Amino acid sequence: MEAKQILELMADGNFHSGKVLGELLGVSRTAVWKHLQKLSDVGVELESVKGKGYRLPGGVELLDESKIRAALTPDADRFLSRVDVFQSTDSTNVRAMARAAMPDAHGYVCMAEHQTQGRGRRGRAWVSPFGQSLYFSVVVEFSGGAAALEGLSLAVGVALVRAAQKLGAEGVGLKWPNDVLWQGRKLAGILLEMTGDPSGACQVVVGVGLNVSITEAAAAQIDQPCVGMSELVSGVSRNELAAEVLNELLPLLSGYQKDGFTVYRDEWSKLNVHAGTSVALATVSESIEGEVVGVSATGALLLSVDGVIQEFHGGEVSLRQVVG
Repeated sequence: MEAKQILELMADGNFHSGKVLGELLGVSRTAVWKHLQKLSDVGVELESVKGKGYRLPGGVELLDESKIRAALTPDADRFLSRVDVFQSTDSTNVRAMARAAMPDAHGYVCMAEHQTQGRGRRGRAWVSPFGQSLYFSVVVEFSGGAAALEGLSLAVGVALVRAAQKLGAEGVGLKWPNDVLWQGRKLAGILLEMTGDPSGACQVVVGVGLNVSITEAAAAQIDQPCVGMSELVSGVSRNELAAEVLNELLPLLSGYQKDGFTVYRDEWSKLNVHAGTSVALATVSESIEGEVVGVSATGALLLSVDGVIQEFHGGEVSLRQVVG
């Protein structure tokens, strides 16, 4: 019996007795209880009431590969080679990096309902509660090495904003180099990892974490203000959102080696939440204050420091607005 079968029966958020669940699945109540314990161990929030049974408070919409693929545009579907949806995994980026080392990895998408070791930039953990958000990674091949990737994380941010806007979200913006924000709260993050030849044929894993529904328990584990799509768009479907994001992201990845960041620069600049503001940029060795002028054709941050325009690239760099 797969965990998915129990989750599908309980997806409505109502109470279900162990006896009825067992009858529907053809197993004993003890077996049902053991499977529910396993689900609890991977972060599924379960409520148990004597005489009523078990329920998933608020219900859950499981990711469905067939629904997602059916909603893809022809351009997105052409890029896609395979989709795997895991109930739980350590990290979709780790899975995708392993896949990237295999032949025909281009166009592979790895999704998960839950991550035990979700990762963000600069070694930070990405809190990944079960069934509440989108966690996925895409493998794309480039022949031009690291130079072909300049500005890619910024362009991916543009794709995420476009998808959010198509579903009705307003006021979503971008923070250099890879955060999607709404009113100063984090909606999504992007993590790029590369394998292969840095100056030739290489594979890039584009990892995305996009908040959908954030419970108080999950928010308490996150070290910065956050927001979910459900707060911006009423009744948002995770499967619809996943398809909309892939519809924007996959064609972008398909054409990025030819197009580069240049075709996304103006749009990114209009979404830049720090445009014209004073910021503090922290590198490994120093902290620099300046005014955000914009971004270069390769996605570097342009800061006016004491009247001189300086360029800063991604990597081990963090950015925060200077208040006052």
